[in-house]
Amino acid sequence: MLITALVGILAGTASALFLYLLDLFTALRESNLWLIALLPFAGLLIGTAYHYWGEEVVKGNNLLFDEYQNPKKTIPFKMAPMVLLGTLITHLFGGSAGREGTAVQMAAAISDQFSRFFKPEADDRKMLIIIGISAGFASVFGTPWAGAVFAIEVLVHGKIRYKAIIPALLSAFIADYTCTAWNISHTHYTIPSVPEISIQNMAMAASAGIIFGLTAFLFTVSNRFWASTFKSTIPFAPFRPLTGGIFIAIAVWLLGNTRYIGLGVPIIQQAFTENLNSYDFLMKILFTTFTIGAGFKGGEVTPLFYIGAALGNTLVWIFPLPTALLAGMGFVAVFAGTTNTPLACAIMGIELFGFESAPFIVPACYISSLFSGPSGIYSSQKIGGLKLMVYERLNLIKKQSLSS
Repeated sequence: MLITALVGILAGTASALFLYLLDLFTALRESNLWLIALLPFAGLLIGTAYHYWGEEVVKGNNLLFDEYQNPKKTIPFKMAPMVLLGTLITHLFGGSAGREGTAVQMAAAISDQFSRFFKPEADDRKMLIIIGISAGFASVFGTPWAGAVFAIEVLVHGKIRYKAIIPALLSAFIADYTCTAWNISHTHYTIPSVPEISIQNMAMAASAGIIFGLTAFLFTVSNRFWASTFKSTIPFAPFRPLTGGIFIAIAVWLLGNTRYIGLGVPIIQQAFTENLNSYDFLMKILFTTFTIGAGFKGGEVTPLFYIGAALGNTLVWIFPLPTALLAGMGFVAVFAGTTNTPLACAIMGIELFGFESAPFIVPACYISSLFSGPSGIYSSQKIGGLKLMVYERLNLIKKQSLSS
């Protein structure tokens, strides 16, 4: 419990520093748009740093999964400062990335340092990684309940590690409280009205969940496509973000706006109250997967919020549900599909939008997760539970049909 509390304090402080600097750097970029022209050089800097000094931490979140599933050595502490600086540079010069990956990696790197001093057994070592992920996620989004469940659910989808619930909750709430104590505020979203529960409305929620899941699948496929394309065409790693930065800078110049770079929080807020372009979610998929695939740093989650909210905003032309409700459903459901964490995302939706929206958010998250393909954005994540059963059955049917 003492270690858990210390991790919560340290992770919350790290997230507070990160969020403060991220807002500062974003404001600096928006008031000096000429900085976007330097994105290729920023990419070269990030690529060179990770190539020569950060090769063992370049896997990012997947390193956390690997160490959880097969504990071998302590996560290097340098993961924390490297991902912090890499993400800030990405946002300062105009990349499209998020913040969840940064906060989670910083917190997990901090929490795992305790294994150097206490030499825990493999089972307790896994607990350190869980409380780190929980603290990082909770503090960066201000959602402690979702942060705790996310840390438990994401490491092995479909299996709940019950002994980790109390430590995960403790680290999440302490980290969130610490971050808030540093006078850091989180963005608030509201769903003013929720329709009555009926068969028709539930059918529309389920149908929207399918669309959110297919969109999550598109994001995952695009993410892997750009990553593999850059690796296969550009052997020298530092040149990948350099090349990607050139294309992104040119694209922003041609568009004449910064709508699809950075976190995109203003667009997310607009999705709850205004009509957006029907193609906004597709453009954000392209910019984000290209940025991450090229080797820039940052998470995918806030862009996924953007994609889901913008898509939900567009679906109002198909489903006669309130715009804010559809935006909120997409906000968490696309995230659920790409990370295979429907329970955590459903809880997050309730934390952010209120319990009244739960009858629509919960089915959207679970259906999205089922329709998002056999895997997600974390290549080292193990899939279990109902989703594994469904896709194993589909593979069996496919083999039987081919053999016949």
